[in-house]
Amino acid sequence: MLTYDSFNRKTYDSAHVPQSPYGCDVHTHTLESRHAYSTIGECVAAAKAAGLELLGSTDHYSSMLYPDPANDQQFLRFYQYFINFHMWPRIWDGVRVMRGVEADIVDLDGHLFGWDIILTQGITGRAFKRPQSMKDRLWLGIDYAIASIHNGDFTHGATLAQTTNMYLRALEDPKVLIIGHPGRAGVPFDLDTVLLAAKERGKLIEINEHSFVPHYGSACVNTCRKIAERCAELGVMIAVSTDAHIACDVGRFDAVSALLEKIHFPHELIATRDAATFIDVVGKAIG
Repeated sequence: MLTYDSFNRKTYDSAHVPQSPYGCDVHTHTLESRHAYSTIGECVAAAKAAGLELLGSTDHYSSMLYPDPANDQQFLRFYQYFINFHMWPRIWDGVRVMRGVEADIVDLDGHLFGWDIILTQGITGRAFKRPQSMKDRLWLGIDYAIASIHNGDFTHGATLAQTTNMYLRALEDPKVLIIGHPGRAGVPFDLDTVLLAAKERGKLIEINEHSFVPHYGSACVNTCRKIAERCAELGVMIAVSTDAHIACDVGRFDAVSALLEKIHFPHELIATRDAATFIDVVGKAIG
């Protein structure tokens, strides 16, 4: 059982893992995120122990991982993890595994990291038939992307219309399924406009367990609650995710489930409530 003491996690007993209230955890990280601590196999084992039907592994696709690529044609080698997903079994020890990324939104046009890194060769040095962006190369092997903001400096001084358009443009990307932790990003936007656009496209707004860690503060919690309440009022589906950076956090939704119960959030609007529902959402939104 995992408990919190101020900022520090104190205990975890693998022999007494609580069963998850939801069937899916679709935002998790492995060692490939560099500041995370578990392998994909360890995360699958944790998902199974928590009773999850489906695990989405979504490592960071972001400038926070490696040096500035500049014009380095071999920069793809840093991210080759994302182009070998076919090695993963789809069903792993009884858990369905989906292949995703958490991609950073990098500008007010809603572009995602790697969109402007143009490659002419692959990781072995073999030339491509035609140049392609690194984002497009990685997008070939993923089931879905989470579009998130981790460094919002580029939004400083922007108007509400600009930040709203940023999220709208990100939702237009054919592989973007989820707007990641908007309650934690610290970037104001017109909530109803973005939520209704997500609803129209059959895409999801994330309510993220990690956003309730104490050091993010009460303002973050209040924003997350406001977003969840408005999703309920507008009939917008959400993804409830842990954002786990270590296997023992996979499938643990203590704070989120308490919030959703408190505000009487409609269960039918939780896209991650079971594997069948989430797979159906992915199929309709992304194909």
